[in-house]
Amino acid sequence: MSNVEIRTLETPSLGDRSYLVHDGEVALVIDPQRDIDRVLDLVESEGVRVTHVLETHIHNDYVTGGLALAQRAGAAYLVNAEDEVGFERTPVRDGDVVQVGARMQVRAIHTPGHTFHHLSYALEVDGRTTAVFTGGSLLYGATGRPDLLGAEHTEELTRLQHGSARTLARLPDDTAVFPTHGFGSFCAAGSSEGQPDESTIGREKQANPAMTEDEEDYVRQILEGLDVYPAYYVHMGPANLAGPTSPDLALPEQADPAELRRRLQAGEWLVDLRTRTAFAAGHVPGTFNFGLDGQFSTYVGWMMSWGTPVTLLGESEEQVAEAQRELARIGIDLVAASATGKPEDWVVGGLGSYPTATFGDLADVRHHREVLVLDVRRAAEHAESHIDGAMNLPIHEIARRVGEVPDAEVWVHCASGYRASIAASFLAAAGRKVVLVDDEFDKAGEAGLALTR
Repeated sequence: MSNVEIRTLETPSLGDRSYLVHDGEVALVIDPQRDIDRVLDLVESEGVRVTHVLETHIHNDYVTGGLALAQRAGAAYLVNAEDEVGFERTPVRDGDVVQVGARMQVRAIHTPGHTFHHLSYALEVDGRTTAVFTGGSLLYGATGRPDLLGAEHTEELTRLQHGSARTLARLPDDTAVFPTHGFGSFCAAGSSEGQPDESTIGREKQANPAMTEDEEDYVRQILEGLDVYPAYYVHMGPANLAGPTSPDLALPEQADPAELRRRLQAGEWLVDLRTRTAFAAGHVPGTFNFGLDGQFSTYVGWMMSWGTPVTLLGESEEQVAEAQRELARIGIDLVAASATGKPEDWVVGGLGSYPTATFGDLADVRHHREVLVLDVRRAAEHAESHIDGAMNLPIHEIARRVGEVPDAEVWVHCASGYRASIAASFLAAAGRKVVLVDDEFDKAGEAGLALTR
């Protein structure tokens, strides 16, 4: 790209990417996450100066770091002029061209669909279009979901999204595509799984339904395929319109076992960050297991009542710091306390535990006795294929519906084990006898379990 570099900052737990683009001297940043120290560290290592920070849209899945970064760097903060924000910004509209340094220009392209005011940004280097930053509009093999602004707008936004894809299709085929969402994000509509790690407009014209399907077929497929999304999303738009500050990532105070017990008894959330196997082997009774090895912040934000105080339990300060950073990205700033070490260091009394198993073990045990199989995948996943006789209680509903689970021996599973481990911790806290099926659902049929498809 003629010595213009594009650096990617990944946030796998949210399925998002941010971008730093520079010519060796000046830089622009697209859709930065709230923890801007990552961006500043990269800027320093690249030896460049940020002059522009650009938002493709008002985000629904995370709190932006755009305003804080622009203020820190003394950069222009570009946000669509139509968005009614509560802070000073550089308003930008469809067709506006912004000069960045001597060689780079950025052209705003109105691409509604994910939101009404969504913008994509085409990067021109020495007068040639080389890349386009598509935010939550054109993803790899998919598009952004159109239902986050309310059901009354969903069909209109879906049709607008189809048109936006056609607008982007006018860019040169070799234009590299850099989306913000689509790497496991719930902001994607349609499947972005199995897609390559990079793409171009030419490839999307061959592989993306928004570019290959006619409008009616595309609209029908999108509307039929929409699934649930995290409850915490409702808090992100207002936070981003207000202009969020950078988070305070100082470690929370350490709590001793008596303090942890008091917080548990007060109904606060004590979140154990360790792996599901470590938690199953021994944990403080009443605590919940949200391991850092999965979509940690997504599921904490989805399942907790907003504003509930959270205490983090980790093997090290580094684990606690990582979890605190993850939570700050979705606007959970109040981490009440923390504890590090081993569960024996955190408890007054004995530890809780429960066994782990495979689908093969489940098939064996069903020959000997009756057990309750609890499937905590989303309803759409369960409908596609499930174990005969399994009860479906989607993971995001279990915090408020755990009392509906019969008092029986519960074998809980999901697609891979991560969500099942969260559910198992809630079941154990509710006094159920639980077995965690830590296995891939694809192996259920191979194990001899009868499936309904």
